[in-house]
Amino acid sequence: MAKKIVTDLELKGKKVLMRVDFNVPLKDGKITNDNRITAALPTIQYVLDQGASVIAFSHLGRVKTEEDKAGKSMAPVAARLTELLGKEVKFVPETRGADLEAAVSEIKPGEIMMFENTRFEDIDGKKESKNDPELGKYWASLGDVFVNDAFGTAHRAHASNVGIASNIEESAAGFLMEKEIKFIGGAVDAPERPLVAILGGAKVSDKIAVIENLIAKADKIIVGGGMMFTFLKAKGLSIGKSLCEEDKLDLAKELMEKAGDKLILPIDTVAAKAFAADAEHRTVAVADMAEDEMGLDIGAASIELFTKALEGSKTVVWNGPMGVFEMPAFAKGTIGVCEAIANLDGATTIIGGGDSATAAIDLGFADKFTHISTGGGASLEYLEGKLLPGVESISEC
Repeated sequence: MAKKIVTDLELKGKKVLMRVDFNVPLKDGKITNDNRITAALPTIQYVLDQGASVIAFSHLGRVKTEEDKAGKSMAPVAARLTELLGKEVKFVPETRGADLEAAVSEIKPGEIMMFENTRFEDIDGKKESKNDPELGKYWASLGDVFVNDAFGTAHRAHASNVGIASNIEESAAGFLMEKEIKFIGGAVDAPERPLVAILGGAKVSDKIAVIENLIAKADKIIVGGGMMFTFLKAKGLSIGKSLCEEDKLDLAKELMEKAGDKLILPIDTVAAKAFAADAEHRTVAVADMAEDEMGLDIGAASIELFTKALEGSKTVVWNGPMGVFEMPAFAKGTIGVCEAIANLDGATTIIGGGDSATAAIDLGFADKFTHISTGGGASLEYLEGKLLPGVESISEC
């Protein structure tokens, strides 16, 4: 069923509870990357422009003990949001209680406030993360309607998403959540073909369900990154000291048998004797690795193979880098894949969050993709074909 979008709601004069994903990196109290904040601005600005007030809230990191709270306050985020919006964002350093309730009662149309890290409620019994019924009901009581724009937590049933949605009359997706549903959900359920999936990263175990789901849905599945070596060893090749999940070899064989010609593996690798940025390295065919070498990237021939496999594709989903892209010597495979996708003509190109999103942004390719997901775990589960609690709990049209 179609989900309500923020534009479907009557907002004038309403107090809008808005779950955002402001789980941003902090160093010495300073935000080092505000992409998640800027991504939520269109929804926030729309709600304010409609004559409503915004009560924004998010988690920030993992909080299990009182000691974990240090450096996890949302105060720096509220300050940055004030700068980006050009208007004051009142910050209330509480997750419940009289001060929070007073601030909510005083907020006027066109104003915005933010309350404290929702995970502070996890210190005493994981009330947020375990979707405590009373907490969800309490937070829901603070507003008139609920807008969920936090796709990054959509794969979890928390008090701040499912709990609120279950206890409020009307809920809707924000513009960012809408994009995620449209692009990632659309790529899996109703893609324009050919659909090509590119999967990388370290472990096969992280992508098993994705591969199994995409075998039936994708026209091609390209595999790179550290996970490629488990497949290569399952084919009987020597992989030296490369990363390998020995307990997943039989599964890798099964996946290759199911996928047949759909599954495309690298034919060369950039090998080194040490996992180090300055390690001596060489490009070698995957069948010719020495016993004391490890593969840290795909080679030029594999980049060419993957580029050719992408030709003519109309939908591309990419999740996971092709090598240790943080080290310049082993970033060429990821750069090559970025360039190949960026140069596709007329294709819908989607990055499923996580390290591949970081790589594309860091390498300067962010504006070359149709959509870059803000949720690593959520996008993976969406690609697996799972229902996401945070999406399912949004009101239907």
